Amino acid sequence: MAGCQRFYRAMLAILLLCVTLQGCTKVETLKEYRKDIFALNTWVNIRLYAGKDGPTILDKAVKRIEEIENRMSVTIPDSDVSRINSNAGKQPVKVHDDTFEVIKKALEYAELSNGAFDITIYPIVKLWGITSEHPRVPTEAEIKDKLKFVNYKDVVLNEDQKTVYLEKEGMGIDLGAIAKGYAADEVARILREQGVTHALINMGGNVVALGGKPDGRPWRVGVRNPRSENMQSHITIIEIMDGSVVSSGDYERYFEQGGKRYHHIFDPSTGYPANSGLMATTVVAPKSIDADALSTTVFIMGAEKGLQLVDKLEGIEALAVTFDKKIYASEGLKGKLTVTDKEYELQP
Repeated sequence: MAGCQRFYRAMLAILLLCVTLQGCTKVETLKEYRKDIFALNTWVNIRLYAGKDGPTILDKAVKRIEEIENRMSVTIPDSDVSRINSNAGKQPVKVHDDTFEVIKKALEYAELSNGAFDITIYPIVKLWGITSEHPRVPTEAEIKDKLKFVNYKDVVLNEDQKTVYLEKEGMGIDLGAIAKGYAADEVARILREQGVTHALINMGGNVVALGGKPDGRPWRVGVRNPRSENMQSHITIIEIMDGSVVSSGDYERYFEQGGKRYHHIFDPSTGYPANSGLMATTVVAPKSIDADALSTTVFIMGAEKGLQLVDKLEGIEALAVTFDKKIYASEGLKGKLTVTDKEYELQP
């Protein structure tokens, strides 16, 4: 009997050793795979940890990004967005499900922000041409004329038919302030479905983290110094696991004339670049589509009103950086931030 017990104990030890070794082998076979592409008018970096199927997973993610770009880009002639714009005031346009859902979400944020976030800003965007080779400051008359076509309430959705209709000819929508967030969420979804548990996706300031780092530590996302030419210069660090961090600011796309900076984030109520006293905003949220829309919204609304809005939303936090280099944070972030640049001051 004693011999049998010793035998079973020995077998159990061998089995436990095999399980341990298999676990170690599984961890050791995880490799880092990266992909860098230019899409949605920005540089996209995907970093994931997987087995030998890593390259295949990356290809699936890139294919999904390309699908979204081809449907939601305002510069691709046959995209859903271009077809919607060219049919403004004429007829509804049937679109893909994901385009419909993004527009629907955008209109929800328009309502939530009382129009501060408005995808019908496109006539103003075209007028200024800030992202073009020849940006200019339009006349007040030109701006007033184009503002007649900026009103999210003139976007009509048909849920059953999946159609979008702009009620006035001359209107146009631009999903640039929300589509990257949706694309980042879709990449994250694909990676999860493929069994990836550690990844970091960066779409031009739209960051999504899957889990933490392979060693168990959270990902560290730097909030860029909005007045430094060095893109690696940060004013604070946000640690995150399974969530999104999105930043917006007047440093991303702009031109200067007469000593004044004209940036690409427009206030729908004025037709001019938003002048809320902010240089930059950062939003932390479970979903990147929400963080993307809100980073623009807070920037337009300003620190006080923008953060008040964020404090009403469950699971979402934000910070706002003013021209005098003060950092204001939502309630959930207060006490959790450490300023890494002595020129900036975190407000109580």
